[in-house]
Amino acid sequence: MAKQVQFRRGTSTEHGSFTGAVGEITFDTTLNTLRAHDGSTVGGNRLARYSEIVPSSRQVIAGSGLSGGGSLNADVTLNVDSSVARTNATQNFTAAQRGDIVTLSDSATIAPDFDGGNNFAVTISGNRTLSNPTNIGAGQSGVIVITNAGANTLAFGSYWKFPGGTAPTITASGTDVLVYYCDSTTRISANLLANMS
Repeated sequence: MAKQVQFRRGTSTEHGSFTGAVGEITFDTTLNTLRAHDGSTVGGNRLARYSEIVPSSRQVIAGSGLSGGGSLNADVTLNVDSSVARTNATQNFTAAQRGDIVTLSDSATIAPDFDGGNNFAVTISGNRTLSNPTNIGAGQSGVIVITNAGANTLAFGSYWKFPGGTAPTITASGTDVLVYYCDSTTRISANLLANMS
């Protein structure tokens, strides 16, 4: 007849005051699981039961925009439905897509952060320079709404390029819309829609 081998055993409470030898395995009679010991951790390290790792009642449920999923007792796959916007696929939008308008601070030099959005607005109260934006990405486009609180001027950084090679003059005491497109990380093609107030 085969020999029977028993490991040292005890309740969870008893394990709470027991430090096993390095490599020793004991049995927790409260939780019906094993504990592996390292010679220093009181109670050892409890090993999870199979039912705790893969509960038979648990599933991955595909939410809105996803398909697939299934029981956790096997590998499951979640797929993104065609109705979800993706950055690497051609898609047709059937509803309006809107971005926030980022308000720029008025200062002698105005430097938009193009990571912050596509559309910007600023009210100037003195002669200003719209400098080269930070975080320019080729292909980005948008508008900058410029409200001039007086007869102030606006100069432009070297990245800004305009029709005919001449920077426009903004409207005194009015509102202009600067339309832009980033050709590269160092060139921005732009045009000014003047006096839109």
